[in-house]
Amino acid sequence: MNTENQARALMMRHNHAIKNRQATMLNRAAAEIGLDIDGSEYSGKIQGKAHSSFRTSYDRSNASLS
Repeated sequence: MNTENQARALMMRHNHAIKNRQATMLNRAAAEIGLDIDGSEYSGKIQGKAHSSFRTSYDRSNASLS
């Protein structure tokens, strides 16, 4: 696998992780207040990309666990 394909695969996994993290947090928040929703209805995709504000909100944090 060449470098371009590796970079593409890494970015795709990263974007997928962000979308999963966002859906999980949405479902948890809805469950806390007693709503039964389908998180896929609220994905807000534009051409397959997550909204730019989602990257900062749902991306990996720099905090570490000890």
